[in-house]
Amino acid sequence: MVNPLLLPELREMLAESNSAELVEFCTALNPGRTAEFMEGLEDVDLWSVLQYADLDRRAEIFSYFDEQRQVDLLQSQEPREVAALVDRIASDDRVDLIQQLSPARVKAILPLLPVEDRRDILRLCSYEEGTAGALMTSEVAMLAESLTVSEALKELGKQASELETIYYLYVVDNDNLLRGIVSTRQLVSSLSRTERTLGEMMETDVVVAEVDEDQESVAEKVERFNLLAIPVVDSGRRLLGIITHDDVIDVVREELTEDAHRIAAVEPLEQDYLRIGLLTLSWKRGIWLIILFFAALLTAFALEHYHEELQNYIWLVSFIPLIISAGGNSGSQSATLVITALTGGQLEPRDWRTVMQREIVVSCVLGVFLSTIGYSVAIFMAPTPFAALVIPLTLLAVIIVGCFFGAALPLIFQKLGLDPAMMSNPFVAGIVDILGIVIYINIARFML
Repeated sequence: MVNPLLLPELREMLAESNSAELVEFCTALNPGRTAEFMEGLEDVDLWSVLQYADLDRRAEIFSYFDEQRQVDLLQSQEPREVAALVDRIASDDRVDLIQQLSPARVKAILPLLPVEDRRDILRLCSYEEGTAGALMTSEVAMLAESLTVSEALKELGKQASELETIYYLYVVDNDNLLRGIVSTRQLVSSLSRTERTLGEMMETDVVVAEVDEDQESVAEKVERFNLLAIPVVDSGRRLLGIITHDDVIDVVREELTEDAHRIAAVEPLEQDYLRIGLLTLSWKRGIWLIILFFAALLTAFALEHYHEELQNYIWLVSFIPLIISAGGNSGSQSATLVITALTGGQLEPRDWRTVMQREIVVSCVLGVFLSTIGYSVAIFMAPTPFAALVIPLTLLAVIIVGCFFGAALPLIFQKLGLDPAMMSNPFVAGIVDILGIVIYINIARFML
């Protein structure tokens, strides 16, 4: 968010090279507030102000800028200054930023970084996007199980400035194999017994994430066990890094956004709505619109097939929008409820019997209610009260069918290993529309 309150003063301080006041500005406020006041500056001026903060403070302030702004700054500023800043950014965050830079820029920055950091960046970049490895940070507190409480505190003091978090201390052997975990609270609580070793205190039943595990699965583990961080290990249980709760929040937000897009029949966007190219946006929306367009054509063909019946009973035409919308809306409701329950871990495909039983009962209740309203209207438009029964019977049938397909299709997709959100509301509605027309005309044929 841009806060223009101090922009004139900042520009004046830069023009006068007032280093004392610029240093004070960079250090006096919370880093987030400092970034907020700087957002309105041009990139060159913003970068100049950042140079008056020490490297650690500079990295803190930088982390509060919009991600695209961060990328633009790293892409355009002097390589040595950029490398100095990148060296102080958390390992997982800097990898995300570097992957968005041009290859030429990365080639210019990497040689300027310390060898250890460069290797760490290349290693983290090698993990597949969307896995625990791509999400983790390698800045993790690793301690030997033979350390006493007092020795562990001293060692932690040495490592603390390089760590992203010290909620948990991970106990490892000489080969960095994960042996157990000790919380900082446990360590502080044991200050009265400083001779205790970490091996005596640690919990050995540690919830871990495999390095190639899907990020959505990792987020579910963090939520289920209420963790602040989760260790990431390889197949041999060697500790590689941790994933912190703030990264998990980002994953959850990303997954929810993807599901919302898919439910609305839009291919998920890789960039912000205002930044994505118009042609790309058109394609991501158009691909599903084309599919839905052909589904709508099938509805038109179904109507054409029953052209003779509709001509003989012209009053039936007036109720086609009502029939279609009732079935489509009920199907969309069921699909949304089942999709959100599946993605939220409340449902599994094995629960399909319970889901279908519930949907049948609910659809009957809703169908009877809406059918009563439909009949009360149809009786005034149909030639006879008996003929008007076509409408409530059709409404009951299409609502049951809509709820059935709306609930069943996401479950089938989940069982096949596909994203259930791909079974979008418009897609379900398109299927139910066709079935609704077929049901409507055939009930009319039978009744009339």
